[in-house]
Amino acid sequence: MTCSLPTTLPPRVDYASRDYWAGTIKMGLSKFFILRVLHDGPMHGYEVARAVEHATGGCCSPTEGTIYPVLREFETGGFVTAVEEVVQGRQRRVYALTDAGRAAFRVALGAWMDATSALQDTGRAFAEADRAKAARGCC
Repeated sequence: MTCSLPTTLPPRVDYASRDYWAGTIKMGLSKFFILRVLHDGPMHGYEVARAVEHATGGCCSPTEGTIYPVLREFETGGFVTAVEEVVQGRQRRVYALTDAGRAAFRVALGAWMDATSALQDTGRAFAEADRAKAARGCC
């Protein structure tokens, strides 16, 4: 007797969906912008989330559920420190960049600027190709 388990296919990714690409970009940018806002000074997690949202004009609006795992990862790696403080009777962890965190931010900034430049070049080349096709009367 053969026993077979039901097979399930992984969900289909819609690569033609703007939401897919926006989500992928936001995942990558979240860590960068957490370093970015902590570069301005120490903050607790909720402040980090709001500062990222403000710094990105709402493009990245991380939840506490996404902020805290990244902050723990950065703390474990020595990129941030965390101190406990009590504010209005509530205990909070306040995070601050270490020298390693500031150096990581500078490296990340350079990498994102390189990617941004490549994206801009691609956008210009794509627009130029579209203009050339239109000038030839070709679709």
